[in-house]
Amino acid sequence: MKLMLKYMKPYKAKVIFTVFLKFAAVILELLIPYMLEYMIDEAAPKKQIIHVIIAGIIMVILALLVRAMNVSANRLAAFTARSSIYTLRKDLFRKTIYLTGTGFDEISLPSLISRMTSDSYNVQSFIGMIQRIGVRAPIMLTGGLLIAGIMEIRLSVVLLCMIPVMIFVAVFVSAKGIPVFRNVQAKLDNVVRILRENITGVRIIRALSRSEYEKKRFSNANKILTDTDIRAGMMMALPNPLMNLFLNIGFTLIVVIGAYRVNAGDMKPGVILAFLTYFNMILQAVMGINRIFIQYSKAGASADRIGMVLAVPEQERKNDVSGDYEEYDDENVIEFDNVSFRYDKNSAESLKNISFCVKKGESLGIIGSTGCGKTTLLNLLLAFYDVSEGSIRIHGKDIMNMSLYDIRKRFGIVFQNDTIFNDTFYENINFGRGISIDKAKEAAEAAMIDSFDMDYPVAIKGMNLSGGQKQRLLIARALAGDSEIIVFDDSSSALDYKTDAIIRNNIRKKYGNSIRITVAQRVSSVKDMTHILVLEEGEMIGFGTHESLLNDCSVYKEIYMSQMGAFE
Repeated sequence: MKLMLKYMKPYKAKVIFTVFLKFAAVILELLIPYMLEYMIDEAAPKKQIIHVIIAGIIMVILALLVRAMNVSANRLAAFTARSSIYTLRKDLFRKTIYLTGTGFDEISLPSLISRMTSDSYNVQSFIGMIQRIGVRAPIMLTGGLLIAGIMEIRLSVVLLCMIPVMIFVAVFVSAKGIPVFRNVQAKLDNVVRILRENITGVRIIRALSRSEYEKKRFSNANKILTDTDIRAGMMMALPNPLMNLFLNIGFTLIVVIGAYRVNAGDMKPGVILAFLTYFNMILQAVMGINRIFIQYSKAGASADRIGMVLAVPEQERKNDVSGDYEEYDDENVIEFDNVSFRYDKNSAESLKNISFCVKKGESLGIIGSTGCGKTTLLNLLLAFYDVSEGSIRIHGKDIMNMSLYDIRKRFGIVFQNDTIFNDTFYENINFGRGISIDKAKEAAEAAMIDSFDMDYPVAIKGMNLSGGQKQRLLIARALAGDSEIIVFDDSSSALDYKTDAIIRNNIRKKYGNSIRITVAQRVSSVKDMTHILVLEEGEMIGFGTHESLLNDCSVYKEIYMSQMGAFE
């Protein structure tokens, strides 16, 4: 509830006005049965037609005023709910963008998606409902009981006996419902994860004829979600029949007792009619309170899940957004000093005591077997994760003391599994960075993909491009920014040796002022680098030039001979 109140606070004035309108509307609505009782018991028996007409007109005016106030209040409530959730989603999205790598791993992408969508929708529904029904129902309940008690105290005793039992049922079921709905949302995360995997990997699923297998996997996850949701729904459905049972018993008792008292001359017919109208209002109020408790069970579970994300610590950096790019004179552009890293406290070290330095005008190749820590090293350099031990310095400054903007503004990078967007060829290179058409064309030429028109529409995930074309487009994106440091993370795996060699030569000629870091499986992609770093099981087992490593590093020589021996 604290989370919801926090995001409603900026709209406090509108919420107060909404409450006022709802309060006024309920008071006016409560007067309508009273006017009805006056018409039947006072004006009609005395044949005061003018009084009947006036009372009827007043009832119509009251009904119109109630409608106008409720419509205005509901619109304000909807505005507050939309605006609150708009801000919450912005904060949640920002938190997602600045989550540490560890935080992102713990929560997972499918869970973030469901928290951003279904969870935030549940909270939005509750914020709107609490302003509409949450104000109206308690006032209607209290006012109805009060006026009904004034009109006929004996019949009110029946209601007073029923109401506490019904409220207890609603509160009890709601308290049990929050953990149940939290479980429902967790099962939804799993469905989203499988759905995302199937949409992303639809080609390989079809290619390997695994469609039926994936259909069963999704069906099982969907069935678990459905069964969990049904159990939650059954639990939350309990109050309605119980309340209807109690209220119908109460209604029957009121009719029987009222008829007996009217027959005995102790009560007028109009009173029992008005009393039954108030009873109906009280019934609606109790059912409204029940709906609030049901929605609160969903929203409470969802708010807890959203709050968990918002509470995850961000990387402790200053000026994360922009405006803090500094120029440094230190010639040691990149320096790793005894860097070690583990993904969590219980896991083994992914990198152990890594130390090297890359100066201005130099380049670095990183090579090693799959899983040796190559991409992890890049993740540390780009501050996606913080080092466990040691330090990383850029131009002599520890990156822990630099803003994320200051760090990442220096890089152009191609990741192993990078994203291509459903946009034009130019916008995929530009990526919102304000790069001119000419610079984009220059980068495309260096990446040997300038045959495409800049207005060519690229399908989502580059589905209308070949594997080699995708990689060359991503290389062009990295080059177009004229970054100080350009990183290629296994970015030539889909390219033939000749194309790879030509692109590397183009980059040396046109972007020679940038420091190049290449992570590769091929010796041919790194052998011309100033420095080559050889990794094995997270440890640095070689660092030097191609020639020195052939003499001093048996692992590097073995890789070289296995790949290049046949061509020598």
